[in-house]
Amino acid sequence: LHLGLASTPACLTSTAPGSRARHAGERVHDSTTYSSLATMAMIARARGLSAVARGLMPVCAPLQQSRLPGAPARAPGLQRRFFSAPSREQIAKMPNEEWAEAFKKATVDLASMDIHGITYEESAQRMRELLKTGLLRHTDLQSNPERFFLAHRLLALHAPMLGPGFWIRFTVHYNLCAGSVLGLGTPEQVAYLDEMQEQGHLGCFSLTEKLAGVSSGLVVNTVADWDAASSTFNLHSPDRGAFKNWISQGICADRTVAVADLKIEGKSFGPHAFLMSLREGGKPVAGVTTGDMGRKTVGNDLDNAWIQFDKVKLPKSALLSRYADIEGNQYVQKVKGMPVFHMIGQRLFTGRVAVAQAALMFRKKLFDLTQEYADNKQCWAPKGTVPLSNIPQLKAIFAENARKAADMEAFVGKCEAQLCTVLRDNGQPKLPLVEAIAVAKVKAVEESITMCHRLQNEVGSYALMSGTGFEQKDFLTCCKFAEGDSRVLMQKMSRDRVKIFEKSDKPSPEAIQADPELRLCDHLSKAVAADKKGGWDNEFEAVYELAEVIMARTVKEFMAS
Repeated sequence: LHLGLASTPACLTSTAPGSRARHAGERVHDSTTYSSLATMAMIARARGLSAVARGLMPVCAPLQQSRLPGAPARAPGLQRRFFSAPSREQIAKMPNEEWAEAFKKATVDLASMDIHGITYEESAQRMRELLKTGLLRHTDLQSNPERFFLAHRLLALHAPMLGPGFWIRFTVHYNLCAGSVLGLGTPEQVAYLDEMQEQGHLGCFSLTEKLAGVSSGLVVNTVADWDAASSTFNLHSPDRGAFKNWISQGICADRTVAVADLKIEGKSFGPHAFLMSLREGGKPVAGVTTGDMGRKTVGNDLDNAWIQFDKVKLPKSALLSRYADIEGNQYVQKVKGMPVFHMIGQRLFTGRVAVAQAALMFRKKLFDLTQEYADNKQCWAPKGTVPLSNIPQLKAIFAENARKAADMEAFVGKCEAQLCTVLRDNGQPKLPLVEAIAVAKVKAVEESITMCHRLQNEVGSYALMSGTGFEQKDFLTCCKFAEGDSRVLMQKMSRDRVKIFEKSDKPSPEAIQADPELRLCDHLSKAVAADKKGGWDNEFEAVYELAEVIMARTVKEFMAS
């Protein structure tokens, strides 16, 4: 049973023995369909699945009415998508509460998306339609960042039913692709984002490679060689290890921000970002080859691609040149002390907040759906029946989650509020905010993984049912390695802290033993001194233990500031 219409019930698409073959997507409306759906709704209500019953019964009525020959029949949520967007001026003046309602209306049809049967192109077309409404402008990331984060949260509420595919498609376009142009581009390059929006052109972000994935940091082997004679770049993957890898929306995107090592006469100037055409007229441009990463546990409505660049000619204007450019065949850093690769990493800050909030929203929706079921599911008791939610272990986990979620939402919310101020001022976040955002991403995701897993193992066979949200739990796995893998971030926290410890005046032995953070720093420092090659890796458990201590302190200090 599916909650609402997350997937089309099988009885709407199946072909009876001996009947004619039906076209893809054709719906069958007959007495058997009506009877089957009505029965499913009755069973759902009897089992306490009120959300399921409410989703199914509205489907039954129009089906029952449409049994006359020639009568049109479409179930609610399966109609042709239509949304009349307000004008750009109206959208800009909307209070965020009103805007949120408009965004919900524009995305309500996602609930009817068949994530098991939809093609990449169909899913991408939904994204194009949402983009062209103009409800969220590319520039909102700077001019109205609260709206940017709100959109991500609203879409994440669909994740327990739809999985991670559409949410990732959305954030890759708005945050990673358009956000990189906003942060790294000149005014002329930023202005191009309006054209992308009006035409419904989708973007992706080509950073990770086969030999440099999410655990590698900002490492790229793709090369952009400057050709002085033609004033162009040759974008090239020198070997298979340099193929871009796991590029979300990489098969359907029209544009990409490709990150490559900029070289002039063989000299490397490090990773730089290039805005380029990936497809024209739906076909890859010359020199670009893409391939599908294959079927996944979840999110198969999203295209994940590998991309090879074979001496692709890019104009000089492709280089996002707000901070660096080529003048007279010479590399020029426009802003001293601001390396481009640092600015490429700026997208990680907005992304980490969005990912943290998405994990929290997925968790909230999953707990809400399960609580509704558990409140209505009656269980035997010596005298009568009791709701499943009254079972001690379930009652306890619901209460524990409510407390922890409230604390984490407050912490992540404060990170968002401070980051919004920085974004609106077009500034750079200070170190305490950078550290807090990294902690927010790790803690919100890891805590959500733990709480959802515990809930799954306490609620019984309900957690095995399709449409409950538990089958989409790998959404949280995607959150774990997105915008900075949790383990990599924790490694960095500990390594940075140990370096500070080693450069500072060493505390007394008594002070070290009395403070868990100092004790772990001292232990790791000695381990590395004794074995420079393997000491750190051998002590990986202490590394992550130190990170946990650092994160607890960071949350406490940040919330008190």
